[in-house]
Amino acid sequence: MIEIRKYKRKAKLLLMVLLLTSVNIHAQLDTSKSNISFTGYTEVYYSYDLSQPDDHNRPQFFYSHSRHNEFNLNLGYLKASYNTQRVRTNLALAAGTYMNVNYSAEPGVLKNIYEANTGIKLSKKKNLWVDAGIFSSHIGFESAVSKDCWGLTRSLLAENSPYYESGIKLTFISDSSKWLLSALILNGWQHIQRPAGNSIPAFGTQVTFTPNAKISINYSTFIGNEKPDTLQQMRYFHNIYGMFHINDKFHITAGFDFGMEQKSKESGDYNYWYSPVLIVKVNFNSKWSVTARGEYYCDKNGVIISTGTKNGFQTSGYSLNLDYRIRENAVWRIEGRGLNSIDKIFTMNKKISNENYFITTSLAIAF
Repeated sequence: MIEIRKYKRKAKLLLMVLLLTSVNIHAQLDTSKSNISFTGYTEVYYSYDLSQPDDHNRPQFFYSHSRHNEFNLNLGYLKASYNTQRVRTNLALAAGTYMNVNYSAEPGVLKNIYEANTGIKLSKKKNLWVDAGIFSSHIGFESAVSKDCWGLTRSLLAENSPYYESGIKLTFISDSSKWLLSALILNGWQHIQRPAGNSIPAFGTQVTFTPNAKISINYSTFIGNEKPDTLQQMRYFHNIYGMFHINDKFHITAGFDFGMEQKSKESGDYNYWYSPVLIVKVNFNSKWSVTARGEYYCDKNGVIISTGTKNGFQTSGYSLNLDYRIRENAVWRIEGRGLNSIDKIFTMNKKISNENYFITTSLAIAF
C-alpha cells in the first residue's frame, strides 16, 4: 500500500509538471503567433482610353491601370510579416497588370515577388535598422497601392521613377520620430536582377522631416548606371516633395523630380528631365472626397520616355477623381484624366494627335 501511494504521489507530481509545461508552451506559442501577421490587397479596375488602342495596351509610359476597355486586376497580393523588437521580415506575392508591366524584365518567379526583405535592429536604445532584399522604392509619395494614394491613377512623375528596388538599406528614425534618414546600396533603377554586363552598384539616400502630423517634407536621391559597364552613363536623380494637411478637409501635395544622365561614357555633357506636380484633395466628409491634379513632364532627349519625335516627351496633364470610402478598408473611385503633348505622340480617332483622354474606375479592398 505504501508503495502504491508513493507512486500515486509521483504520478500526481508528474501530471502537475506536465500541465504547467503545457501551459508554458501554449503561452509561448501564443506570443509567437502575435508576432506574425497576414494581410492582403486587391484592386480591380476598368479604364477606357479614347484613343481606343487595338491591342488594349495604354501608352507605354503608364505602368499601372495599363489596359484599355477591359475589366482587370491592377494589383493583388498576399503578405506575411514577422516582427519582433529586434527582427523583422516580409514576404508578399502578387499578380495583376501592374506586375506584368513593371516586372517584365525580371526572370522566372521574380516576376511575382512584390516584397521580400528581412531586417535587424542594430541598437537596443535607438531606432536603427538594416534591411536587405526587395522593398518599395525610397523615391516618391505614391506607391503601387492605389488605395493609399490620393489619385486613382499614378502621376507621370511616379510612373516613371522606381516603384520597387532591391539591395540593402540602413534606416534611422529619431527618438521624436520627426526625422527619418536612410542610405541604400541598390541593384539599380527598379531592378531585382542586375542588367547583363552591369556590375556597378547604385546608391540612394532619403531624408524625411515630419515636424508634426500636418506636415511631411522628403528629399530622396539616386546615383547609378543603367547601361553595361562598357557603356557606362551615370544617372543622378533628385526627388523632392511636401505633404501638407491644412485641416481635416483640405490637403496639398507638391512634388518635383529632376534627373540627369551622361550622354556617353566619361562625358561631361548630360541629358536632363524634370517633372513638377501639384495635387489637392478635399474631404467632404468621412465617406466622400475629391482630388485634382496638375502636372508636367519634360524629357526632351528620351532618357526615361522615348518618343522618337523632334521635341521628345514634353507633356502636361490634369485629372479629377471622386472617391467613396465604403469602409475603412474599401474604397470605390472614378477618375477622368487628360494629357497634352507638344508633339503628336498619341492617337485619336485613328489619327496621330497631341492629346489623350481616358477615364478609369476601380474598387480596392485591403484585408
